[in-house]
Amino acid sequence: MDANTVAINFVWTLVAGFLVMFMQAGFALVETGFTRAKNAAHTMTMNFMVYGIAMLAYWAVGFALQAGGVGPLGTLGGYDQLSHEVSVTIGGKSWGLFGGTGFFLTGVAYTAPVFAYFLFQMVFMDTAATIPTGALAERWKFSAFAVFSVFVGAVIYPIYANWTWGGGWLAMLGKNLGLGHGHVDFAGSSVVHMTGGVMAFVTAILLGPRRGKYNRDGTANALPGHNIPMALVGTFILAFGWFGFNAGSTLAGSDLRIAVIATNTMLAGAAGGLTAMLYVWRKYGKPDPSMLANGTLAGLVAITAPCAFVTAPSAVLIGGVAGVLVCAAVVFVERSLKIDDPVGAISVHGVCGLWGVLAVGLLADGTYGAGWNGVDGAVRGLFYGDPLQLLAQLVGGVTNFVAVGAMAYGAYKITGLVVGGHRVSAEVEELGLDVPEMGVEAYPSTPEASTIIVMNESTETSLEPEAPLEAQPEPV
Repeated sequence: MDANTVAINFVWTLVAGFLVMFMQAGFALVETGFTRAKNAAHTMTMNFMVYGIAMLAYWAVGFALQAGGVGPLGTLGGYDQLSHEVSVTIGGKSWGLFGGTGFFLTGVAYTAPVFAYFLFQMVFMDTAATIPTGALAERWKFSAFAVFSVFVGAVIYPIYANWTWGGGWLAMLGKNLGLGHGHVDFAGSSVVHMTGGVMAFVTAILLGPRRGKYNRDGTANALPGHNIPMALVGTFILAFGWFGFNAGSTLAGSDLRIAVIATNTMLAGAAGGLTAMLYVWRKYGKPDPSMLANGTLAGLVAITAPCAFVTAPSAVLIGGVAGVLVCAAVVFVERSLKIDDPVGAISVHGVCGLWGVLAVGLLADGTYGAGWNGVDGAVRGLFYGDPLQLLAQLVGGVTNFVAVGAMAYGAYKITGLVVGGHRVSAEVEELGLDVPEMGVEAYPSTPEASTIIVMNESTETSLEPEAPLEAQPEPV
């Protein structure tokens, strides 16, 4: 029976990983649908290639940094050789910084539990890695995207993931300082989504807005996406994959809590879409489909951390708050902060990811998570008797913003030196990135594709706009 239980857990973890991998198609459709037709091939290709680029970087370096000290993989048979956590001792307490075992998956050849754990964790990393591609769409060099994605898979994502999921110092806040169960994030509101949102926030500021997004007086212009049905289909694919994302994070098909987690996930996504619809319908007179999609995604992002720890009414509340929060955040980011984010990634993943981890500290009801991070008892939030859990959640959120933001800034600067800058030229941006950057148009028959483009025998591209571009100040 024990062997069968482990086998069930293996199959559950792998199938859940396959579902999360398919979310990459959802991201590709959402981001491409929300951008303009002249950049569709470029946006879609970034979402396609981030899978391979970031994955190989994670295989070579990132997995060891994240999980090299994670300890026994209990649900997958108890393998315990991922046990080298590089740490510092302060006040007689050990504080983990990063793992040191499993580079290139060496030393664990044919060790099935490690390979299953790698696959599942890798697709989570890839979700975080694809989030900045939406925020930086329509003006980011493909070469810069490729190099930056290596940093995400090798360093940025794994370091914070280690602190929360790999036995690092955020996980030990409870055991070492008595702050609840330490920073608790069941499936990635902070580890995955907030990490992606913070990277998007920092790099979008550095890259600057798209040409024509802002007038000289600072007012914003709408640059609508070219295919709303594509974006909505992508949203459905993401919602489907989210069942693997959240329920799969038990790493155990034998854990019957998976039914609660899956249902909470579904409820929060529906609530986010509904409240976003009601909000924009009342405020602007029309139920904008793009905001309904982002509202649904916001609800899913927010429930990702607390999905195992809260009741169904709490799940609806968490998703509903996220649906309104994302609508307000999109406007604030665009109009007050003057940050151009074509798909709303900063608001969906960054803002609502933070709300998700705080929701654990508020609404976890003490019915699940016994022994989490080595602390006795189940996880409880402020409203169920443990105010210190909320403090641990806040520390985790602030740490994400500061540490991930700093790493993203450094990676952006180094990438710029390697590839000679991040931004395409003004002419390329005006005419569209598809042919100059990718060598192919997504939609050759569209009016946007009628620009005179000459490809010579050496495959170099020359661009000849029909009229000189109006001089505009370059973004800072």
